[in-house]
Amino acid sequence: MPALLALIVVTAVWGVTFVQVKDAVELYPLFAFLAARFAIASLTLAPVAAPRLRAAGWRPASLLGLLLAAGFVLQTAGLQRTTVSSTGFITGLYVVFTPIFAYALFRIRAGRAVWAGVALSVAGLALLSGVGVGSPAGDALVLAASAVYSLQIALLERYARLYDPIAFTFVEMLAAFVGCAAVALALGQIEVARGWTVWGAILVTGVFSSALGFLVQTWAQRRTSATRTALAFAMEPVWTAIFGYWLAGDRLGALGWAGAALIMAGIIVAEPAAAEALRRLLRGGREATA
Repeated sequence: MPALLALIVVTAVWGVTFVQVKDAVELYPLFAFLAARFAIASLTLAPVAAPRLRAAGWRPASLLGLLLAAGFVLQTAGLQRTTVSSTGFITGLYVVFTPIFAYALFRIRAGRAVWAGVALSVAGLALLSGVGVGSPAGDALVLAASAVYSLQIALLERYARLYDPIAFTFVEMLAAFVGCAAVALALGQIEVARGWTVWGAILVTGVFSSALGFLVQTWAQRRTSATRTALAFAMEPVWTAIFGYWLAGDRLGALGWAGAALIMAGIIVAEPAAAEALRRLLRGGREATA
C-alpha cells in the first residue's frame, strides 16, 4: 500500500506542474527543455548516487532511460500533429499495454480484479479526454509513445529489485538526458534558457517530477507490480484536471468528472486499500486550498 500511495503522490506532482511546463515550452524549444530537465535530474541525484554506482545496473538503467526519452519524443511529435484530447487518451492506454508486456516478457499474469480496474480506467480516460478525433499519423506516434512507456514500466518491475534504486535512477536520468539532447542537437534546438518562467519549470520538473518522481517509481516497483503502477499513473490526467480546476479555473463538465471518478474507481477495484489513501489525499488537497 505505501508503494501505491507514493506513486499516486508522484502523479499529483506531475499534474500540478502541467500548466508550468505548458507555459515554459511556449517560450523555449521543447527538446532543449527536455534535455535541460533531465540534466537537472541527473545533477540532483549525482552526489548521492556517486558512491553507489557499482550497483547501478548501467545497461538496464540506460535502456530504460532511453525508453523514457523515446517516449517523450514520440509523444511530443504526435501532439504536434493531433489533438490534445487524443494525446491524453492514447497515452493513458499504457494501463492496457503494461499488463500485456508484463505477460509477454515475464509471464506475469494480472488477476481479474486488476483487469477490471484496467477496464474502468480506460473508460474513465475516454470520458476525461473526450476521445477527440485527431490526425491518424499523430495518433500513431502517440500510440507508439504509450507502448514505449508501458515497456519501461514492465521492464522496471524486473530490474528495480536487482539494483540500488538511487544509482539506477541516476543512470536512467542520465541516459534520458543523452537521448533528449541528441534530438535537440539534431533539430538545432540548443540555446540558453532565459527568464524565470522557463528556469522555474526546468528546476521544478528536473528535481521533483524527474529525479524524485522516477526515484519513487523505482523504489515503488520493488514492492508493487507493473500493472498496478500503470493504474496509479492513470491518475495523472485526474490530478491535472483537479489542479486545473483549483488553480486555473478550468471546467471539465459532467463527463470529464465522471471520467476522473472512473479512473479512481479502477484503482480502488484493483487495489481496495487505495480507497483510504485517495480519500486522505483529496481531503488534504481541499484543506490546502481552503
